[in-house]
Amino acid sequence: MLNRRHLLASPLLAAPALIRAQGLSQPEKIVFATNWKAQAAHGGFYQALVDGTYAKAGLQVEIRQGGPQVNNRPLLPAKKIDFLMTGNLLHAFDNAKMGVPTLSVAAVFQKDPQALMAHPGQGYESFEALKKAPRIWIAKDAQYSWWQWLKRRHGFRDEALRPYNYTLGPFLANKQSVQQGYSVAEPIYVKQQGGFDPVVHLLADQGWSTPSTLIDAHADTVAQRPELVQRFVDASLAGWQAYLAGSPAQRARADARMRQDNPEMNQAELEASHALMLKQQLAGARPGPLSLARADAFLQDMVKTGLYKAGEVDLKKVVSERFAPKS
Repeated sequence: MLNRRHLLASPLLAAPALIRAQGLSQPEKIVFATNWKAQAAHGGFYQALVDGTYAKAGLQVEIRQGGPQVNNRPLLPAKKIDFLMTGNLLHAFDNAKMGVPTLSVAAVFQKDPQALMAHPGQGYESFEALKKAPRIWIAKDAQYSWWQWLKRRHGFRDEALRPYNYTLGPFLANKQSVQQGYSVAEPIYVKQQGGFDPVVHLLADQGWSTPSTLIDAHADTVAQRPELVQRFVDASLAGWQAYLAGSPAQRARADARMRQDNPEMNQAELEASHALMLKQQLAGARPGPLSLARADAFLQDMVKTGLYKAGEVDLKKVVSERFAPKS
């Protein structure tokens, strides 16, 4: 279970003293971009925005949404934004390999929400049984990343592979099929559209060891403005602790702001997704930790999978541990 003592004891920043010490007369404007439209998996950032945690840290934060036609990733190395939310360490490995000057400075989720879903009552209650499915719907980008890992680590077969085009129709129509999904989103849509709760298997529970919902910064910002990075990380994690542990009433303003930014989102979906984040223990004991040791273990697994060559990713250009939350 999530350690509620840690979640409730959010690290309230000594922000006013910090701001005075730095001689700031007004909050610094910060642009933080996400990788998708506003949803509960972004809730802690919105919590920090609406409850004044960013403001107490001397930050005036604009949250800029991603989406299906919006790619915010190039904006960080171009210094068009200040911080970026990314999915998992594969993005950071790719950046380091290509010489893109970014660093991951914190990880909200200690588990990646990537999952495989199946129909109940079809013999897929165990993860091992999934590889026997005649059809497994996987998106193109995943086919070249964690699908390769599934084949090496768990014996999945390309013969079962079918292209997932982000519609549930084929999966719902074939009870013997399996589909990828974001564990705090697609299961909710299956319930809405199919009328049943799918069997959900988190890849993280099967050895997929990357953290997720990373906060990335430009390498120059980390080197030249570490105090700014620390303030943003601390405030963001405080927002996440409050959002995860908060009651519906305590989360109400953050949820309302997310619905405003993303009108396709409704409150029932936000509540269901929040419940899944807690049930699946995505944040672990607390959000935030990100270590070189963990990044190295995941990298070595990806080298064995064939996604990278030994030595081509410099971990010092992937992760900065200096902003880890204090225990």
